[in-house]
Amino acid sequence: MSLAINLKKFLVIIFAGVALTACATQVKKQTGMMQGDVYTGTETVEYLATGVKDRVFFATNKSVLTTASRDTLRKQAAYMRKQGDLTFSIEGHADERGTREYNLALGERRANAVKDYLMTYGISGNRLSVISYGKERPVNSGSDPLAWSQNRRSVTVKAN
Repeated sequence: MSLAINLKKFLVIIFAGVALTACATQVKKQTGMMQGDVYTGTETVEYLATGVKDRVFFATNKSVLTTASRDTLRKQAAYMRKQGDLTFSIEGHADERGTREYNLALGERRANAVKDYLMTYGISGNRLSVISYGKERPVNSGSDPLAWSQNRRSVTVKAN
């Protein structure tokens, strides 16, 4: 009898695992992303200059730059070096989850990570200002993994 009960428990666990995997696969098919993925698509990307994207994206609750982000920022730095008379503002953003205070702090960490990286490529800190909007200015007002990934970003804009 205990073998039959253990077998039933085992089958329930296997079935639950398969069902959860199917749900995750369905979300990925619908959005192209899994929760926590870093958005790298083009629907929300605009350009600081021709061929130079104005934004980089972050993982959930992170302010660490990805490889794709560093590549974009190297291009931004090259553009900024050519435009020595311009100043720039780096806007940090977060998705809707979390408190206002947490997301403002996270947005600031993201913007500062971008500023620090640009400075390592020769851009003077005097030309770069940082502002955090937290979750107050979403680019996608949805409440799903795709929207969240698009809102976890830093945007570089010309200040003058």
